[in-house]
Amino acid sequence: MRGRAKPPAAPLPQRAGVDPVRVRFPADPAGAWPTVRDHLLHRFAGAIGAGRVDAMLAEGRFVGADGGAVRADEPYTAGRHLWFHRDFAPEEPVPFPVGVVHRDDRLVIADKPHFLATTPRGRHVTQTLVARLRDGLELPELQPAHRLDRLTAGLVLCVVRAEDRGAYQTLFRDRLVRKEYEAVAPYDPELALPRTVRSRIVKERGVIAAREEPGEANSESRIELLEHRGGLGRYRLLPTTGRTHQLRVHMNALGLPLVNDPVYPVVEPEPGPGDYLRPLQLVARVLEFTDPVTGEPRRFESGQRLTAWPDAPDAPDAL
Repeated sequence: MRGRAKPPAAPLPQRAGVDPVRVRFPADPAGAWPTVRDHLLHRFAGAIGAGRVDAMLAEGRFVGADGGAVRADEPYTAGRHLWFHRDFAPEEPVPFPVGVVHRDDRLVIADKPHFLATTPRGRHVTQTLVARLRDGLELPELQPAHRLDRLTAGLVLCVVRAEDRGAYQTLFRDRLVRKEYEAVAPYDPELALPRTVRSRIVKERGVIAAREEPGEANSESRIELLEHRGGLGRYRLLPTTGRTHQLRVHMNALGLPLVNDPVYPVVEPEPGPGDYLRPLQLVARVLEFTDPVTGEPRRFESGQRLTAWPDAPDAPDAL
């Protein structure tokens, strides 16, 4: 079976580091959409209202492959592509810089601060690592090869050119990247460390917290204690797998919930805007791998601070 043809390039530039939305018109055997407007109302009026769709058409916000504005009364044509920029809801800027620990023709190794999402999703669109790097570095094709959750700080490997992304994503898929995290959590003198934790972790869509349940293990983490003082420990965490919230779940299961974790052991109310005083004490400290393009060994280290441990290293230069 032949695959679907690659869609045409977007005629609109990115805005604030965010791609335009592409719309492909599906088949319409019943003739339900005589015009472009009919289909766009069917598709978007429920979300933004018919009046807003009409206003965007009148303003020339929907464009075709040639970059020209699309008229509301143009006949509907299955298979056609349109593009538009969505209206961004106001977002409070995350008041921390994005560090860049390495940049070359293929890679940007970013040092993500706490509270910044990796990719645009939900209510976080322009205030994301990808959008800020694309805009600040003028790299419109930049994409992450993996993700960190919004509350975790540290290293994210980003690929500069779309054609290189698969090679670096494969490293993470095949577990060929050594990932080292650092965390601050309670110290328990009765708990023997180091140890390797294996369990079955399940994360349901729409549910904030992941959970462990009986069954074949799908996650593995090595937990090491680096030092302790004043009832707290500084830990090195070495995940072999990459389940959602894996390290936080495993530490909580050991009775060592991470300092300032708003989900484990108890889901806390969503903090208000501007509440940046209690960052999760977890940082992706090290990425180490063999470069799939050049074959050279690579090792990068984050400079993000864990504020609960005052002797943390200084942060790197940032955008």
